[in-house]
Amino acid sequence: MNLKKFVITGLILSCFSPAIFAEDDDLTKQFSSCLDKANGVTSEMLDCIGTETKYQDERLNKAYKELLPLLSAERKKELQETQRLWIKYRDANSHFYADPDGGTMATITSNDTFLTTTASRAKELEELKKLY
Repeated sequence: MNLKKFVITGLILSCFSPAIFAEDDDLTKQFSSCLDKANGVTSEMLDCIGTETKYQDERLNKAYKELLPLLSAERKKELQETQRLWIKYRDANSHFYADPDGGTMATITSNDTFLTTTASRAKELEELKKLY
């Protein structure tokens, strides 16, 4: 393995540290624990990511629904359009990481990108709600 591939592999693997997940985007402790138990097995890691994504999506939807009634009609329309654009971005960006030549790591990276982007947006909307 040449040095470039070694460095890239190391960087990618460091992205999947459960401690990093849990701290950065308010991901659950259960998710960290699930990844620990997955022991690097792709299918199990994807199951962990899927379960956490469902939780974070529910969190996002709750924050969005709680924020909408707090806004004026004009701001509500702006948030709705922003959210539509954000969803398009999240989906396209996650899909980009699903490189067909990237093997199983590309699948994990794509799913992780979807998850962490969703969790980040949920946190963003929760923080925005505090301003109203």
